[in-house]
Amino acid sequence: MSFMPPDFAPASSEIFMLIMVCVVMLADLTVGQNRRYVTYLLTQATLFGCAVLTFSSFSNEVVLTFSGMFVDDTLADTLKLMTYGTVSAVLIYSHTYITDRGMLRGEFFSLILFATLGMMVMISASHFLTLYLGLEILSLSLYALVALRRDSAASTEAAMKFFVLGALASGFLLYGMSMIYGATGSLQVTEVAKAIQNGVNAKEVLVVGLVFIVAGISFKLSAAPFHMWAPDVYQGAPTAVTLFIGSAPKFAAFGFVMRLLIEGLEQMASDWQGMLVILAVMSMAIGNIAAIAQTNIKRMLAYSTISHMGFLLLGFISADANGYSSALFYVIAYVLMTLGTFAMIMLLCRNGFEAENISDFKGLSKRNAWYAFITLLLMFSLAGIPPMIGFYGKLAVLQAVVNAGFVWLAVVAVLFSLIGAFYYLRIIKFMYFDEPETNEPILPNNDVKILLGANGLAILILGIFPQALMGISLYAIQNSM
Repeated sequence: MSFMPPDFAPASSEIFMLIMVCVVMLADLTVGQNRRYVTYLLTQATLFGCAVLTFSSFSNEVVLTFSGMFVDDTLADTLKLMTYGTVSAVLIYSHTYITDRGMLRGEFFSLILFATLGMMVMISASHFLTLYLGLEILSLSLYALVALRRDSAASTEAAMKFFVLGALASGFLLYGMSMIYGATGSLQVTEVAKAIQNGVNAKEVLVVGLVFIVAGISFKLSAAPFHMWAPDVYQGAPTAVTLFIGSAPKFAAFGFVMRLLIEGLEQMASDWQGMLVILAVMSMAIGNIAAIAQTNIKRMLAYSTISHMGFLLLGFISADANGYSSALFYVIAYVLMTLGTFAMIMLLCRNGFEAENISDFKGLSKRNAWYAFITLLLMFSLAGIPPMIGFYGKLAVLQAVVNAGFVWLAVVAVLFSLIGAFYYLRIIKFMYFDEPETNEPILPNNDVKILLGANGLAILILGIFPQALMGISLYAIQNSM
């Protein structure tokens, strides 16, 4: 029996990432405290190198390797490129914040890169074990990042809650996967799909496994009622870590749902559609109503995330390519909005001061009219007000839901979106109608100035001209199904 070596080319970006994580850790040991910018630059170079490798292998073909456990297709390449760009933006936005708080260390960058590696594996997984491996690499890195400030009781408490609930969710997923394996006899995503299509005797076992898998996915998406970790983690983690948790992993979560529910269990759509409807309604209800009572802006944005994940699930409920592409568009829009919003929060932070309350935005228009305008664009977009990208994202998933026959669900979503507009517009009221609590100037670095300006304008321009991004989303979905 001869051994056939796997084709390493489709996983070249993951291999490069793993090597560079080791290089970054070793480089950080050799440079002094005053030259930590070397570690930062190496991390950015790693992301750029991964982007080059992924872009060079971009094609319409679906390539399987490692005995069918790893897939390289258009969806994987698209999600990975977006992930690299998001993580790079997170590092640029966070640089001053982590420097002022003594977090500019090799551990921060290594954990960020390990988490990114986990996302890449999740996005390209074509086997239950590979999916779980990527998920755990990401999760363990996030637990450590939340607890990175060891002198902070809030961070330690948040990390403990995150770890315990994350372990529970991982248990749900593993149990669900074992039930699917017991019913179909395979852990390969495509083989599971074929087995279900051909018919299995233990249909009840399949449904029970599906319930546990949906529960585990809901935790990773922070969808209600599995959202309990999100407000505490968003509030307790350092703002730079909260920005990372709230942005790039959403691409990995989308890829996770596509590989597991759509590619593997699409034949059971009639079973998981009902579950997603309940999750979507609960997420939009709890997220929007609970956010109104919050005074801590990070906690408010956590509940906002829960409501947005409810909207994201609407795209999957339609169970067709247009619905999935609208969900991908919504994820991209959400990540853009999250990047800009948390960047503004860190911009208002100073050495020794955390801008964590909504009242910290008071009088921002008098302190800096440009950043107040960018925040205005971000809040309008999060609320789904035209012509921002958030409006078109919500419109796209609502159209998909209506086309699938769930008109009542679209009406419910619109009603909850109207409720949610209150807490976004409240921030705009603070910025433009209240007096500032401090007149300290806002002086970001040039790279942050440029990136934040581009981020804010992208929210507006992609809302006015969404066709290109919608076309990319549809192209990625259609060439991978």
